[in-house]
Amino acid sequence: MQIQNVSEEDYYKVINVLNEWWGGREMTHLLPRLFFEHFQSTSFIVEDNEVLSAFLIGFVSQTNINEAYIHFVGVNPEFRKNGLARELYELFFAKVRSLGCNTVLCITTPVNTGSVSFHKSMGFSVSLKTDYAGVGQDRILFSKNITT
Repeated sequence: MQIQNVSEEDYYKVINVLNEWWGGREMTHLLPRLFFEHFQSTSFIVEDNEVLSAFLIGFVSQTNINEAYIHFVGVNPEFRKNGLARELYELFFAKVRSLGCNTVLCITTPVNTGSVSFHKSMGFSVSLKTDYAGVGQDRILFSKNITT
């Protein structure tokens, strides 16, 4: 498997499988092309013989320069449970640490129990924020100190 930074052309590879990887849920609106244009140095794609295996889209906060944010992560259902997501997270941690970050943040919905379990296993602290994305739109916020 080959891991590299995303390029603008990778947008189409990801967006064409995104809803399928999420069991048919409409997810493409959450991942606009601009992420593939402006956050290439902190976002990664994994391919195995030109088959998309996984991706991570993340960036350094423009407001809090010591914080980085993981916006979206996906792993091809055929490659899940083999450590790809963990490897991408560790790569992201190393990259943003080299840019001066000491904290990584991300969010999910409360019903995404798989994401909650994964982030706990990666050492993230977990908190529920009610109405985070609007009235009745609760989110689970994850935070991890990456200095150790």
